[in-house]
Amino acid sequence: MNTTPPAGVLRAWPALLPVLFFVPCVLAPPLNHDVAGVLAFSQRWLAGERLYVDLIDVNPPLIYLLNLLPAWLARATGIEAVTALRACLLAWGAAVWILALRLRDPAIDGPVERLLLTVLPGLFVFSVGYDFGQRDSLMAAAALPYVYAAARRARGEAPRGRIAAAVLAAVGFALKPYFLGIPALVELAVLVGCGPRRWLRDPVPWIMAALWAAYLAALPLAFPDYVFGVLPLVWNLYLNQTGLGPLDMLMIPQLGAAVLLLAPLLWPALRPTTQPGGVLVRLLALAALGGLASAVAQRKGWSYHVLPLELFTLALAVLLAARLLDALEAARRFAAGGLVALLGLAFVVWAGEANEAPWNELTYGHSDVAGLTALLKRTAEGQRVLVLSPQVAPIFPALNYAHATLALRTMNMWMLEGNYRTCPANGRRYRDVGEMPATEAFVFHTVAEDFARAPPAAVIVDRYPGIPDCNDVTFDFIAYFSRDPLFAETWSHYRPVAEWGRFRLFTRAN
Repeated sequence: MNTTPPAGVLRAWPALLPVLFFVPCVLAPPLNHDVAGVLAFSQRWLAGERLYVDLIDVNPPLIYLLNLLPAWLARATGIEAVTALRACLLAWGAAVWILALRLRDPAIDGPVERLLLTVLPGLFVFSVGYDFGQRDSLMAAAALPYVYAAARRARGEAPRGRIAAAVLAAVGFALKPYFLGIPALVELAVLVGCGPRRWLRDPVPWIMAALWAAYLAALPLAFPDYVFGVLPLVWNLYLNQTGLGPLDMLMIPQLGAAVLLLAPLLWPALRPTTQPGGVLVRLLALAALGGLASAVAQRKGWSYHVLPLELFTLALAVLLAARLLDALEAARRFAAGGLVALLGLAFVVWAGEANEAPWNELTYGHSDVAGLTALLKRTAEGQRVLVLSPQVAPIFPALNYAHATLALRTMNMWMLEGNYRTCPANGRRYRDVGEMPATEAFVFHTVAEDFARAPPAAVIVDRYPGIPDCNDVTFDFIAYFSRDPLFAETWSHYRPVAEWGRFRLFTRAN
């Protein structure tokens, strides 16, 4: 087995310090809001609610299928669901790291590069900070062993573990269709490197393609409500919210900074070379370009969308630096572990600044999540809560920490936002029921019906609806839904009990 011996890594313990710094960060609160929301939906699915009928979300089903494991562990063992999820993520991170070690060929690397590539999977898994568990971070880490294997495949080798790496990466890339640009570029480089005949005989691309084809074919059969119900909503409502053009995306500081770092690295990474180690450098550059395409295609500019670009760019930067140090024979004067620790420090400082770690964890006690969690534990712990807000955070993970269940079919009011991007043509603040598009009518009626059928223990109302004012009149969730008699009668039994920032909390008076 061509891996760096574990004892060798332990002797170079300074190289592990940047990784170990971030491990407490990803285990401390707060859990990422999107990750928490997906976990809560998987718990409700496991409890009997119907995905894409009672639980409506834009995410394809794979991430919910994966979250069934921690949801089941929590139900079967009695441990908290957040704890079960973090245990699963740690096990997944360990699998990524071990698989990457199996796929490395340390014989072709210098001492600094060899040690860096040994700890790099740990940096990919843990330096994402607040975005730990996001689909983009899961994909990027799962892709690294695949890229390691692809570098050897491009040289005509057939490394052990490449099939497992292909399966792991295929699952990661299937989490979002935007991710598929990365394996497309990597496989093109492998094809050019090893030649068409060898590439066609290689099982890796065909295994990945078969898994994607099977997943795609299963969607209309296993999840018809997603294909025929949710996807049209995504196209008509979700994609148009904060949809930014390519130039707008480049003006986002985190994305623009990553592009500025990547641009000068592309020349040394993509230039022709006969050195065996140059193949991995090239593949990391191509993966970074695939990450850039993914971030731009998603048109949101959110931090976790930029994460794959950022991680692969940082990996490329520190790998080029390590190869330069090896060319200068720096390990003769300084310990390789210390040099890699410095490279890792540069990696985590950049990643930590962009991904809000350890700052989110250190200030958690004064955060909106902590404040809202305390309110919920006093008023509705373990019970159902209706939330009328355009936000996912801090509602999640506050609901998770209070063991409360969201009494809503969507994670927030995104469907209502999409229907009120512009003011109604008649000049009124709210459309009459007969004028509502089908998607708005669905929200209007189901919220009222679900509220009246099983009144929740508490209601959280956001002061800021995420919907533009019309004629200087602010959109008010309670005024909007109270036009339905079912909602209005049920709402009459609720009284305000507390506030936290922009959120007002109401509980039943009788």
